[in-house]
Amino acid sequence: MNDFDFFIGSWNVVNRRLKTLFAGSNAWDTFPGTTTCQPIFNGSGNTEEIIFPTLGSRGFTLRLFDFERKEWSIYWASSRTGLLYPPVVGIFTDGRGDFYGDDTHDGKPIKAHFIWSDITPTSARWEQEFSADGGQTWESNWVMEFTRA
Repeated sequence: MNDFDFFIGSWNVVNRRLKTLFAGSNAWDTFPGTTTCQPIFNGSGNTEEIIFPTLGSRGFTLRLFDFERKEWSIYWASSRTGLLYPPVVGIFTDGRGDFYGDDTHDGKPIKAHFIWSDITPTSARWEQEFSADGGQTWESNWVMEFTRA
């Protein structure tokens, strides 16, 4: 249940986000961020607020560990929409976290996949990819490289 303990504290973030989804594009925006993660429920959950200063927006993440199923649910909200998006759910295996869920893009159903990898005491990597074909193929669309502040 303490899989996300590594993330507690403050981080600097380099974001790379795909400009256009599902278009075969390789054009990315790069922008900075800062984030702080705090534990809740003695480590079986945490909250995180990320600030994107050049975008003028923020994001909020809630992570909760399900004791019965032995898996995490990750919820994301954006200050731009005020919406809490559907969760992705998954586990860590051998230092890598894989979390899957259902979402929509432009009103069409998609699959979402979050990947946590390359975790050290001073760095980590998060990647988001979407699938428009039920998970047969995936398109990476957002990468965050974290370094301890």
